[in-house]
Amino acid sequence: MLKTNREDLPMLLVQGQVRHSKGAQAYRHTIDGEPFTLPATGGITLNAKIGDRCVGWAADHLEPGVTARNENDDYNAALQGLSCIGNTAIVMSGDAKGARGFVTGKHGGCEHLLCYFDQETMEKMTIGDKIDVRSQGQGMKLMDYPDILLRNMSPELLEKMNIEEKDGKLKVGVAKIVPACIMGSGLGASTSYYGDYDITLHDKKITEEYGLQNLRFGDIVAITDADTRFGRNYMTGAMTIGVVVHSDCILAGHGPGVTTLMTCKTPLIEAFIDENANLHDYFVR
Repeated sequence: MLKTNREDLPMLLVQGQVRHSKGAQAYRHTIDGEPFTLPATGGITLNAKIGDRCVGWAADHLEPGVTARNENDDYNAALQGLSCIGNTAIVMSGDAKGARGFVTGKHGGCEHLLCYFDQETMEKMTIGDKIDVRSQGQGMKLMDYPDILLRNMSPELLEKMNIEEKDGKLKVGVAKIVPACIMGSGLGASTSYYGDYDITLHDKKITEEYGLQNLRFGDIVAITDADTRFGRNYMTGAMTIGVVVHSDCILAGHGPGVTTLMTCKTPLIEAFIDENANLHDYFVR
């Protein structure tokens, strides 16, 4: 078992509310200039959950499950920044009060926190319901691997992931391997504690070569040559392990979003394919 400083990690209660979907009375445009109006971020997506495909929806940045946000920007920064993938989320108002789920992702730009709840719970939920998150994980360290940094990783997720120690390195099971050359929106951000950055799928040759047309919500992926220790940079030899949080998009520079979980500037992380490397397999099955 990997040694961490788990006993030093506070568990802090943060809160958001189910966020209404947002729209605009203006077109957006595909990479070829075609106008479109499609379902987008926010709300409760009743028919898209972790484990489901994230490519091919008639949607723009579709968020699976339940979207939460705190309308106070400072409080929302805490909700987004302190919550970690796998943290327990509890419905605190409405007909589904008391139901439990967990955090599945962070979506930058709109600053949304994404959560999984089962179908019965989502059918009872509505816009404005309060959701408490028992946030824990930011500040977690791997005691024997100081050069490998953890971001947005709950202790529970770390324990469930398929990770092997070999020759001073960590071998991590992932659903897909992604080349950093196709990473788009979010690249260059000043921090990886919030939000995500996008896998662009507009290059069909690369998409098919790496099997990215089969990406799923909740997939654990490896991004080669990606240094996301602090900001998000391209760097030869670096590695980022992350989780797919939202769907693809037909806007230039956008696609399925990835929230960072683990990253290293040097080649201390190696990825291998594990078909069960998905949040659904870890937490739901």
